[in-house]
Amino acid sequence: MRLSSLLKSVAALVLAASAGAALAQKTQLLVYTALETDQLKAYQEAFNKVEPNIEIKWVRDSTGVVIAKLLAEKANPQADVIWGVAASGLALFAQQGMLEPYAPLNLDAIMSQYRDKKNPPAWWGMDVYGATVCFNTVEAKKRNIPLPTTWKDLLKPEFKGQVVMPNPASSGTGYFDVVAWLTLWGDDNGKGGGWKYMDALHENIAQYTHSGSKPCNMAAAGEFVAGISFEYRAHSNKAKGAPIELVFPKEGLGWDLEAFAIHKGTKKLEAAKKLADWASSKDAMILYGKNFAITAQPGVAPKLANIPADYESRLVKMDFEKSASSRERVLAEWTKRYNAKSEKR
Repeated sequence: MRLSSLLKSVAALVLAASAGAALAQKTQLLVYTALETDQLKAYQEAFNKVEPNIEIKWVRDSTGVVIAKLLAEKANPQADVIWGVAASGLALFAQQGMLEPYAPLNLDAIMSQYRDKKNPPAWWGMDVYGATVCFNTVEAKKRNIPLPTTWKDLLKPEFKGQVVMPNPASSGTGYFDVVAWLTLWGDDNGKGGGWKYMDALHENIAQYTHSGSKPCNMAAAGEFVAGISFEYRAHSNKAKGAPIELVFPKEGLGWDLEAFAIHKGTKKLEAAKKLADWASSKDAMILYGKNFAITAQPGVAPKLANIPADYESRLVKMDFEKSASSRERVLAEWTKRYNAKSEKR
């Protein structure tokens, strides 16, 4: 072999070894999420522009399913990070000692009502998602059903069999609806006005779905007149041309936060902290603001079409600690009463 060929071979081997070493240095984070599938790619690509050597492996499902999975894995945790799961769920994990407290670089920019009160916090919020009724105007006209303006309008006889909503045991959207109605009209361990409202609503419900988006999708497709959902899916469906009006009931809106936490015991803590730093940054908040009307950092989200200017003031008062501690009891009561109309898995 000539010297020049030998040198080329050695150089190629060095390059291959260097490439292999670089590849080996990549850290993979297992991230559990309930983020919408049409958001994951944008968030991941933006993060990897800043941190190209941290690879995200997503485990995605509806909020209730993710919460149940994490609780089931408590003794043998798999997740490194929880990103885009309801704050009410993360508050429950914090109560059970499952989270690694960490103050990300941008914590001070996040409004106090949208993060854990402890210092350092176990979790912090990204954006608010709140209740919206997707109302199909074409189907409603055929059935002579008027546009609702309140939750109690959905109890009218003309809505019988024309309302769909998420199952709160599998959907974070469904759970914050239930919490809001109990907050507005009373719980009293299954005897309060909130339960009486749900009893009456149940008479008009066609189906409880396992996804917070699905009721709006069903209403947008004309399968039902009214789908109780949340404003991101309602806004995006209307923007695509669906014949729906977005209704924000006057009594008050249930809501939750998409939130972030590091799972306690992760062996990749430094990489998880880097993801937390980016996910709490203004650049990340700008991305969240493309989808949601309210971000945890103020003044970031642009005005979204079809979302009322006073949207934030319509949100019911939310106690995440109480929502977490009462979750098991509330879901057991709800399931006992209403689960017969849940869609089959």
